[in-house]
Amino acid sequence: MSKTAESHPPAELTKVRDFLCFSVYSATNAFNRMYKSVLDQFGLTYTQYLVLTVLAERGEASVGELGEMLYLESNTLTPLLKRLETSDLVGRRRDPADERIVRVALTKSGRKLAEQAQCVPSEVLKAANISEEQIARLNAELNLLRRNLRASQTNDAS
Repeated sequence: MSKTAESHPPAELTKVRDFLCFSVYSATNAFNRMYKSVLDQFGLTYTQYLVLTVLAERGEASVGELGEMLYLESNTLTPLLKRLETSDLVGRRRDPADERIVRVALTKSGRKLAEQAQCVPSEVLKAANISEEQIARLNAELNLLRRNLRASQTNDAS
């Protein structure tokens, strides 16, 4: 990006509190604190909760599929899956059709915990103190923002 006079933002966008990225960052921090208090009763981190939720929805997934769905790199996902496996919440196995692919599924204990954790979304809704319609709208806008930002990174790389 060039540093020309035309590239200066309007004065109202130079304060940190007005940065979109700061709003997302600070909301993420608030979410992390809230999720920690809710998920501690299940002995899960937020990322572990996401993995259990995806596997409860799908039945099973490859490590690669989990990474794509959750925007996680394998160097983050692999140790997380090992911890879940050690806790007997998931099982991992090589795909017989392609040994390079590792498939992950919930164990009986994992399914039970995922079922118990189904109360988490309602706890989030209660903590956020906004309507389901507002959450759906915010979620759609944030998904669009993520897609646009990811596309701009792809465009910048080419």
